[in-house]
Amino acid sequence: MRFAKIVFWISGIWGVIVLTPLYFIFDLIGRQDPPAITHPGFYYGFASIGLAFQFAFVVIALDPIRLRPMMIPAMVEKFAGGATFVTLYLQHRLTQGDLALGCIDLLFGVLFVAAFLKTAG
Repeated sequence: MRFAKIVFWISGIWGVIVLTPLYFIFDLIGRQDPPAITHPGFYYGFASIGLAFQFAFVVIALDPIRLRPMMIPAMVEKFAGGATFVTLYLQHRLTQGDLALGCIDLLFGVLFVAAFLKTAG
């Protein structure tokens, strides 16, 4: 249980640190990595949903045994996000630096699987 708590706490904190700045760099992204974002609803929607999920990770960390079933959608979130980054990179639509961030999601996905298995009764 301790392993699961640590993994989900770290993931939640990391996600808050990485996603919160998105609310403040909308225009900067368009200047540094053109073209400018043309669908702010999708952009801020992603930031909002992503940030909400980070709080779900923190809640899981508080009681991993009771909330073990919630680890399944947490794994889906991490693997889907990581797979998206890899796919975009292979299509030459993403930089290596952005791919590295996506690989962190894949790493957390693997750690979530380990946490899920270690909390099995």
